[in-house]
Amino acid sequence: MKVIQLMYPYQISSDKMEGPYSLAIGFFDGVHRGHQAVIEEAKKQAKDKNLKLAVMTFNPHPSIVLGQHKEQVFYITPLSQKLEILEELQVDTVFVVRFTSDFAKLSPQQFVDVFIRNLNIQHVTAGFDFTFGAMGSGTMKDLHEMSNGDYEVSIVEKQLQDSDKISSTRIRHALEKGDMELVRELLGRPYQIPGIVVHGDKRGRQIGFPTANVQEAEGTFIPANGVYAVRLQVQNEWHDGVCNVGYKPTFKKPDEKNLTIEVYIHNFDKNIYGEEVKVDWYKYLRGEQKFDGIESLKAQIELDKQHAMEYLSHC
Repeated sequence: MKVIQLMYPYQISSDKMEGPYSLAIGFFDGVHRGHQAVIEEAKKQAKDKNLKLAVMTFNPHPSIVLGQHKEQVFYITPLSQKLEILEELQVDTVFVVRFTSDFAKLSPQQFVDVFIRNLNIQHVTAGFDFTFGAMGSGTMKDLHEMSNGDYEVSIVEKQLQDSDKISSTRIRHALEKGDMELVRELLGRPYQIPGIVVHGDKRGRQIGFPTANVQEAEGTFIPANGVYAVRLQVQNEWHDGVCNVGYKPTFKKPDEKNLTIEVYIHNFDKNIYGEEVKVDWYKYLRGEQKFDGIESLKAQIELDKQHAMEYLSHC
């Protein structure tokens, strides 16, 4: 898969192009089942018209540039992870458009001229609610009317799960509640956090449950505090486990607010400090709680382990 970075007003030379293209366009945070429907339609058009399959996405999130968020923006799929998923979906080319102040000022017509017509795109597919150009003033109807026969347009209608729209916003709300089973249904796969194993306080090892402390990739959306059934990939192998997200109130003082992701890996005793890992999240087991002693904590962790292994045995 070829990844081509685009900026406005700068453009790339034509020798980097491998079109003509059938293009799926959108921000695609999460690459959830609604996004997958858009990409599948673009793939169908590519096959029918003998075109290359391309996806256009944007980076960073428009709200950062437009000043709608003062705090850090967290992604369901950071760009590197999004690209991995798009490659798995057999996309030929990904255009990553840098979202800047200048880009945000483009009129809908300018956007079409520069980022559709100039890229040798012959078919464009997007969701029914996709907008483009300054202040999102361009609609899918406009995209079709501006084509002048240079490209065709397909509109993918609203995708539903349990009568509600599949959306990145809905997934974020589910993550905030720890509802990983709903997240998995909406994504079409388990929610995943990439990271690196770092040194922790090693308390888990002291009580007989050694854990891997995972430093999540920057900008990753962390689910609600609590205990989860998870799978962790390290050195290209997947392992069942139990993950605690939170502040470890049994050991920490109330004013120590250092959020940690700790994974107990079932039947695993390797030293994996510094290893890149991926954590797939399957089920919320319970909330984080403070225990009155080590023995009660150990008993609960053993129960958590049993519940997680039972659940994961059916996944």
